[in-house]
Amino acid sequence: MPLLTVLTAPDPRLKIKAKPVESVNDDIRQLMDDMLETMYANEGMGLAATQVGVDKRVVVIDLNAGEEGVEPDIIKLANPEIIWSSEETAIVNESCISVPNQYGAVDRPTKVKIRYLDENNTLQEKEVDDIFARCIQHEIDHLDGILYIDRLSRLKREIILRKLLKNNKLRL
Repeated sequence: MPLLTVLTAPDPRLKIKAKPVESVNDDIRQLMDDMLETMYANEGMGLAATQVGVDKRVVVIDLNAGEEGVEPDIIKLANPEIIWSSEETAIVNESCISVPNQYGAVDRPTKVKIRYLDENNTLQEKEVDDIFARCIQHEIDHLDGILYIDRLSRLKREIILRKLLKNNKLRL
């Protein structure tokens, strides 16, 4: 499985709204597997296809990523959508492999109900909370062309973007 290239902000491709997939076929399953390997290689917990330059509504998540001695808790989703959100919210620091080495406090609902196609092309609905709820909202934002830094104040967003641009120049 080849590792895919992860786009980093301010790459304009991260702002593209992804298109739904017609069905989860062998090509989409291969994309999901490649995305999972890429996510692990970049020490992430979730990855949206838009982060690797693929314009499809596909997400992979491992809620136990980075936990040694713990079985993976992998979920592969196509066309995920939030169909219900709790009124209760929580502000938690988020990070993102497309916004490397930066963190920001984001307010999100603590519980959501999602609908998606699983890796077997079966329509699923699931109510999730805590870290899973936060992670899926973060990844669906990616599919809609939204980065977590877009949910921060303008000043905080600009500070993070300046740091990213400075770090990119240092790597060149």
